[in-house]
Amino acid sequence: MGIDFHRKKNRFTYTTRIADNSWIETIKDLVPIKNISEALDVGCGGGIYSKALSDMGVNFVTGVDFSESILEAARQNCKEYKNISFKYGSALDTGLDSNRFNLLLERAVIHHIEDLHNCFKEAFRLLGSNGFYIVQDRTLEDCLLEGHDNHVRGYFFELFPRLIEKETNRRHNSKKVIETLKEVGFKDIEEVKLWETRRVYESKEQLLKDLNERTGRSILHELDDKELNLLINHLDKSLSSDKSIIEKDRWTIWKAVK
Repeated sequence: MGIDFHRKKNRFTYTTRIADNSWIETIKDLVPIKNISEALDVGCGGGIYSKALSDMGVNFVTGVDFSESILEAARQNCKEYKNISFKYGSALDTGLDSNRFNLLLERAVIHHIEDLHNCFKEAFRLLGSNGFYIVQDRTLEDCLLEGHDNHVRGYFFELFPRLIEKETNRRHNSKKVIETLKEVGFKDIEEVKLWETRRVYESKEQLLKDLNERTGRSILHELDDKELNLLINHLDKSLSSDKSIIEKDRWTIWKAVK
């Protein structure tokens, strides 16, 4: 089935969160944010991380996405930010000027792209000398961890093993990412792991409602409505109900320098 990023119904699915401090502090450790005047957020979705970069002190942020519907939602989500603009484009062809940006972020993008070489080549072209490239995605090791109260996503694969094949086919291993970054010309490559807090839910019911609406979770679009109900019932029985739920996601982040 899969999510249709161009469908009007899905345009707000990536606007409902804010970037957590766990992500912000990790990026600050990797990049001298105070020295970043212009950043590019490729695959920006609803602008969650474009906002975060602005709040961290970046002077100007450009968001690029290949869905006009999602860009419409991003503009609305970031309407109070006069230093953020959005443009239609893709990770392989942004249509932007060369050597322009100090920082380029691609979060949760490369699993949609088979041609890593040309994706990274476009990033290299866009960055100025000594510009920073941050690639954030999951490897299989990040995806297939056991489910528990904090790692809700793990239950998806335990209940529906066929989703493992979906993940296997679309995730790049770290060795390939690093080798391709080097091929393109990037230097000072560093890999870090991050448990990023996705969202804090006041109750289990709030989480289950979010899941039922498939909010910001492309993997759940691989399930039909009946399967989604099975998952929600399974989580209802599996998760603690007497406390708030801090949902975390496991990521790999690669930093590279032009």
